[in-house]
Amino acid sequence: MTIVSEDGTEERFRNERRRERLFARINKASGYLDVAGFGWVVPLLRMAAGDSPRHQLAELRQVLVVPLTGIVAFLLLWAALAPQVKTSLGAVPGPAQVWAQAVNLYDDHSAERTKEAAFYARQKERNLKLEAAGKADQAKTRTYTGKPTYLDQIATSLKTVALGFLVATLIAVPVGIMCGLSRSVEGGLNPLIQIFKPVSPLAWLPIVTMVVSALYIDPLEWLPKSLVISAITVTLCSLWPTLINTTLGVASIDKDLVNVGKVLQLSTATTVRKLVLPSALPLIFTGLRLSLGVGWMVLIAAEMLAQNPGLGKFVWDEFQNGSSSSLAKIMVAVLTIGIIGFVLDRLMFALQAAFTYGMNR
Repeated sequence: MTIVSEDGTEERFRNERRRERLFARINKASGYLDVAGFGWVVPLLRMAAGDSPRHQLAELRQVLVVPLTGIVAFLLLWAALAPQVKTSLGAVPGPAQVWAQAVNLYDDHSAERTKEAAFYARQKERNLKLEAAGKADQAKTRTYTGKPTYLDQIATSLKTVALGFLVATLIAVPVGIMCGLSRSVEGGLNPLIQIFKPVSPLAWLPIVTMVVSALYIDPLEWLPKSLVISAITVTLCSLWPTLINTTLGVASIDKDLVNVGKVLQLSTATTVRKLVLPSALPLIFTGLRLSLGVGWMVLIAAEMLAQNPGLGKFVWDEFQNGSSSSLAKIMVAVLTIGIIGFVLDRLMFALQAAFTYGMNR
């Protein structure tokens, strides 16, 4: 039987314990919210849990109000200055005009998907009638060949950068591990790394185009030649940050760990898996984040120059189009490229936090 004093000491003790458990949960969730870009929710949760409003409002102002103020100031400055700049396509569009074109691009995508659905519905109905009439051999299935929409171009660019980044990672991480473990390998490859690392994608693209055209003669339907060319260009330009950071991460691990592996007579594969990779993961992920950012930038330039499907081609086509809405659509694409780049970086940061058990950038 619990004895509660007249002043409610036992009740206050229970409330304090509940409050401590609640704050522990909030602190645990704060890391995940920071990774997802919702760190501003944490001060609100702490205020709701009974923490000092003054301190949490100051934190909320820093993580939410200040960034929003910067964005609003940018939009106001953009809206005020844009009409003052005249180009061959008219005045530079402000935020309202750019937003209107973004809505139009989405509406065009919806209309195209409606046409596609109607096309397949008519085709299915026609084939069913032929089968019912005993003419199943005349039934045909065709693929809808409508023009790619803006969202289709985004999907193409994302697929291309994912393929190029994956190939770059599969090359850079193993080579970086070898360079980090062996001074001889590092010494032999370092001159090549320093020579090819600064080469522009615009220089790689003609070479890649000719080589792929010569070797990839019968393209697969799901892997067109244009995608392969862009993906290889992304690979050649984006693998260096991962390779260099992996080499540095492996080379800087505690030598005692390597010596322990030798004493235990671990195989090279086991040493790398159990000792080297866990220690080098933070720097490896830093390299991966840099490589993904480089790959995304390279891809847009490659698509523009080679006229391969994707956001880069969309920008170039609108520039060549020269209509009154082209400049606004180009600015929609610029903002889209920036937002996607930010999201890709946050996704890689989330993977880094998950695999390295750290929440620090």
